Amino acid sequence: MGSKQQANSKFNAARRGFASISGVSGGGAPSSENRAPCADLRPWVAQLTSVKAAGNPDALTSCGIYSDVIHTCYVFNGHWTAKGAGQNGPYANEAVQCGQQSKFMPLSCTGDIMTAGFGLRAGALFALTKRRADAIVDSFERADIFGMLADDFREVYSDDYSPQQWNLATEEALRRFIARHDPPPPDPVSVAFELAAFAEPTQSLLNFAESQNVSPRQLQRIVKRDFGLSPRKVMQRARALDLAAQLCGITDEREEEDMKLRYFDQSHMNREFASVFGITPYKFCNQTKPLLIIALEQRQARRREELNRNSIGAAQPWHGNRAA
Repeated sequence: MGSKQQANSKFNAARRGFASISGVSGGGAPSSENRAPCADLRPWVAQLTSVKAAGNPDALTSCGIYSDVIHTCYVFNGHWTAKGAGQNGPYANEAVQCGQQSKFMPLSCTGDIMTAGFGLRAGALFALTKRRADAIVDSFERADIFGMLADDFREVYSDDYSPQQWNLATEEALRRFIARHDPPPPDPVSVAFELAAFAEPTQSLLNFAESQNVSPRQLQRIVKRDFGLSPRKVMQRARALDLAAQLCGITDEREEEDMKLRYFDQSHMNREFASVFGITPYKFCNQTKPLLIIALEQRQARRREELNRNSIGAAQPWHGNRAA
């Protein structure tokens, strides 16, 4: 079997994690809306992400996530449980603040999968709230910091409305928060480092620091505050997420060879991947991962937009890999 056929097979096998859930698209994915925010929110907001998949109220979807953004999510019509630092759930009908992650976090949902939320750009949490990313890394917090559950929004987050409408309500909640607080934009060093992790996660950290006119020690402090991890760990995570997406067929084929060259050899790849996902790439390919697939698609879509490799809202190159 060729590499493209293998990627398609892995992608479709992952998709089959939704086989028992109704309300999915023809390709087997849940009905979802994943897009960039309006221009006035883009200095702080990375993505709007809503997912809708109605199903058996007793059905269990078990998987996990590994995220490189601080994510605020309103979960409803389902009961979620996470295995991370702090509170593990269950979470239902409430807003949850999810920190960036240093490793794969097991996550499961019983019942419908219906969530609306958004990811913040690196440094945006500190700019908006003065909170540090390293204070909430690998954790879930019950907190409606940005007012998603205001009285005039709450009714929109229901099965009666679409993910597109959920995202519009989320944007308005964010717009009100920003108007009240008038925050500065995120630290430009963090903005540049986030882009560097998308573009070239093997680059020299010393060279990057010099390009931003900061010392390596300053870079360490800024990245720890705004990413929750050391600069080296952020780059390692970016490589692992890109590799995971590639193994699931969620990449542009023209990038695949470059991604392989990020590792010295197969042993290096296996060690680094296992250090964050807990399993080797081979075992990863043989597991169903419906929730992680959603997160990987969201990240890869944003990565391509940030690197000007795909226009906002355009079809992604991996969409042809979806099952019929």
